[in-house]
Amino acid sequence: MPEKTMRDAINEALHQAMAEDDSVFVIGEDVAGCNGSPSGKVGEVGGVFGVTSGLYKAFGPDRCIDTPISESAIVGAAAGAALVGMRPVAEIMFADFIGVCMDQIVNQMGKFRYMFGGKSRCPAVIRFASGGGFSAAGQHSQSMYQVMTSFPGLKVVIPSNAYDAKGLLLQAIRDDDPVLFFEPKALYQEACEVPDEMYTLPFGEAAFVREGDDVTVVAFGQMVNRAAAAIDALEADGISCDLIDPRTSSPLDEDAILESVEATGRLVVVDESPPRCGLTADIAALAADRAFHALKAPVKQVSAPHSPTPFSPELEAAYIPDVEKIKTTIKEVLA
Repeated sequence: MPEKTMRDAINEALHQAMAEDDSVFVIGEDVAGCNGSPSGKVGEVGGVFGVTSGLYKAFGPDRCIDTPISESAIVGAAAGAALVGMRPVAEIMFADFIGVCMDQIVNQMGKFRYMFGGKSRCPAVIRFASGGGFSAAGQHSQSMYQVMTSFPGLKVVIPSNAYDAKGLLLQAIRDDDPVLFFEPKALYQEACEVPDEMYTLPFGEAAFVREGDDVTVVAFGQMVNRAAAAIDALEADGISCDLIDPRTSSPLDEDAILESVEATGRLVVVDESPPRCGLTADIAALAADRAFHALKAPVKQVSAPHSPTPFSPELEAAYIPDVEKIKTTIKEVLA
């Protein structure tokens, strides 16, 4: 099986979905684009991260639509197109800009099916480059999926590797509800084995990345790899952990988390987002509410500080949870 980066896996999923279904189209800022191209020809480079490369050449300007810099217009157009039977894949360059199109997402897309008595559907996907690791400062480094998880009517996806990214994106495009697809940009160059053929991964089914008896660790996005590295390092000390990657925060595979906590009696939740009202707090509350009798130690949260993401590479490295911090926290719950 060939190895592909997350960037290439997402690009392949878009190509395959558009070739399979004429109702699928891509819309966003510079999704065709020629930024950085030696020739300067439209379609040479797709998107600021190159994820939509080649779509313009393959499918033309009617299905790979460059837009002005207006997130509200991009998502508004996608919402309208989805209501009349199209399957748009809108791109918002950075997850931080979700606030500009919040009304279109939360008050429109997320509520269409409910407010129209189930008689409408909105099969739209919105892709976001998400998270830190590029020294891109406070306005281009946030995750934002923890905020969007709180709104009903939206499905929220956070892949942690190229294989999951392709399968989850193809599932998202086929889904009849609006899906917010957060791509950790720090993982765009990370590679793993990815099939050439089309496949889908169901929403709401977590992946067990590691299996062990001592501690349950739940991690999201780029934190999954760091948590795996921490768990692997702790094996030398005779410590084994379950590592759960939920893959989707809405729907959330609560059963997988609770069953693991019932078995280990300890829980550590890892996310790069700030802690207040976030996924780490949400999952900690889930365990306290429904598995309290099984807990042998307090639930621990590993997250960024409640602060904007710093620009300085040194400060950002200290801000985002690292392998050592995850290892130390796992040891704390075992002490």
